[in-house]
Amino acid sequence: MNIRTKQFQILTDIELAWKLMTDVYDPEGSNGPAAPFLEYAITCCWMDKNYLRLNRFWLDGDLPVAFVFYENPVTSTYFVLRPGYEFLAGEMIEYAEKAYPKFDDPRELNLYGSQTALIEEAKKRGYQVVYEEPENYFDFREGKLDYPLPEGYHFVDSRTSDPLKSAKCMWDSFMSEDFGEFTDVETPKKNGGASAHELYQDVYGCTIAPSPHATYEYTVIIADENEEYVCFSGMWWVPENKLAYMEPLGTVPSHQRKGLAAAALSRHDQVMRKLGAEIMTGGGNSFYKKIGYQKEKKLLHMKKDHE
Repeated sequence: MNIRTKQFQILTDIELAWKLMTDVYDPEGSNGPAAPFLEYAITCCWMDKNYLRLNRFWLDGDLPVAFVFYENPVTSTYFVLRPGYEFLAGEMIEYAEKAYPKFDDPRELNLYGSQTALIEEAKKRGYQVVYEEPENYFDFREGKLDYPLPEGYHFVDSRTSDPLKSAKCMWDSFMSEDFGEFTDVETPKKNGGASAHELYQDVYGCTIAPSPHATYEYTVIIADENEEYVCFSGMWWVPENKLAYMEPLGTVPSHQRKGLAAAALSRHDQVMRKLGAEIMTGGGNSFYKKIGYQKEKKLLHMKKDHE
């Protein structure tokens, strides 16, 4: 083997990361997160991109075989490892410990329960599981989501949707509680001095900014009788893995608990099943199991006691 390393470069290495992560994907996360996980994070406003250069690949010749990267915060590290290269596990963890800044937070290794080689190496270095985060996923071969759209609502064609309305929907779903109304764009908020206008620009950018592998045409948007967007569900179609990667899913608080999210996921089922999808991702909320998600994997968050 001719193993070498390469630092991540955002403008040139998205494809390299995508190749590795689609090559080694499996629903249980045995070899690391699914490919859209990294790309979605990089295109989002909440991720600190100042340290992306510290992410590192291991290559066997020109073949990517391992990848260490952070999401948010910088101290939160993830690992992708191609089967047959488990001997790199210790080196990957050692690199993560030394390369990334710690700030005031302890280093956290995020590993799926089936990433056994990396988990064993982490434990040798004093890491312990501090909590387990469930991730529900849906197997199209074992069931069907078929929840109707509630009366008074309708689907919006994502290809002709209004990006400003989409941004407002996402703002209201995720950020209004902390940062105020979407329309109050100039008032400083309790986020260290930034105005809602600056945050609006971030959300707006996240909603419409093009990403190399994003499939915006499969986004599901639901509007009310006033044509206000009240539920938004993004969808990344990864044909290489027969994977329907759902991210993000948000419902405006005043329209929650009416069945909109279940209807949106049912719409995904209808569309993605026809494309040949076998797996659709979800989240850790018990909502997913309630509507019929059958499977769950665990993401282990590991830290050292003395840090």
